[in-house]
Amino acid sequence: MAGPKTILIAVVGVGGVGKAFLGQLHGLRSKQKTSVDLRLVLVRRSNKQIISKDWQALDETNILQSLDQVNEPLQSLDDTVSHLSSAPHKVILVDNTSDQTIAAKYPNILSKGISIATPNKKAFSSTYDLWSSIFASAANGSGSPDKHGYVFHESSVGAGLPVISTLKELVETGDEVMKIEGVFSGTMSFLFNAFMPVGGGGGRFSAEVAKAKELGYTEPDPRDDLNGLDVARKLTILARLAGLGVESPTSFPVESLIPKELESCSSGDEFMSKLHEYDSRMDDLKASAAKEGKVVRFVGSIDVPSKAVKVGLETFDASHPIAALKGSDNIINFYTKRYGSNPLIIQGAGAGGEVTAMGVTGDVLKIIRLLN
Repeated sequence: MAGPKTILIAVVGVGGVGKAFLGQLHGLRSKQKTSVDLRLVLVRRSNKQIISKDWQALDETNILQSLDQVNEPLQSLDDTVSHLSSAPHKVILVDNTSDQTIAAKYPNILSKGISIATPNKKAFSSTYDLWSSIFASAANGSGSPDKHGYVFHESSVGAGLPVISTLKELVETGDEVMKIEGVFSGTMSFLFNAFMPVGGGGGRFSAEVAKAKELGYTEPDPRDDLNGLDVARKLTILARLAGLGVESPTSFPVESLIPKELESCSSGDEFMSKLHEYDSRMDDLKASAAKEGKVVRFVGSIDVPSKAVKVGLETFDASHPIAALKGSDNIINFYTKRYGSNPLIIQGAGAGGEVTAMGVTGDVLKIIRLLN
């Protein structure tokens, strides 16, 4: 009787998500022993890597300590991919980075028969050309299942929430998606729930940004959240899955919350030190929403029939599901023909290492089933 099928796992990026993924892979390996022989054969960060030359499993429980001790120069990613493509077993590359350079190599990686599981938004939200060539090279696109790899990217929108798989299923089963609307950023969710809670109160905008930064909810430079581009990337991905040929995250209106006067700040610290000077603008928005019994939230929306995609501030009645969000939760509402006027709602933690890694691990499992 044949033994279990061997599948090799190559991990690029071992920050918060990568570390969490290695922990989940360890759990997976102990569960999968009978059906699949899962072997970690590569761990790579920006300046060093460990690769198993003989395709035997690396120990994921102490691999990061071993990685810290590596002294030899980093092999180029192209040479590493070339080595992986010579493996005697199927390979799944887990890209836990947000690196545009790696993203641009996806079509080549897939065409070598290597599958990809990733939360890397840049791969699926940069040019429409890259999007098209990724799926032209993927076994679950128009590539050949015998020769090409599979690609899944559930965690590129909503971390571990089943946003992409739900939208794909709606489209593939013939439902007509009319509108997608929601809060797609854990940072913006936390910020506006604190700035304007339902029922009144909340601090001044600059103080709430400072608090969110201190608690680790924002990027190290909060401007990377406040410019709206993170949400625009996620909307670009969903719009494309819904059938719209959106060219890039800058090809539709995206409202930045960075005051014009502060766009030239040379650092995040300088920006934070001056933001309070512009609080009155956000105070005015808050007051005018409160007068109407509404709250302000930072949302993204896609109107499919009119092909209109936009990101920015909107006001909602206190009873609206978007207004009632707690903490840093995401909420995504799908309005479709089948669901009528009551949207299909997905809600929950939309950020964090463990939940993002969970989405990636789920994608690895999908690929394992397809390879089996």
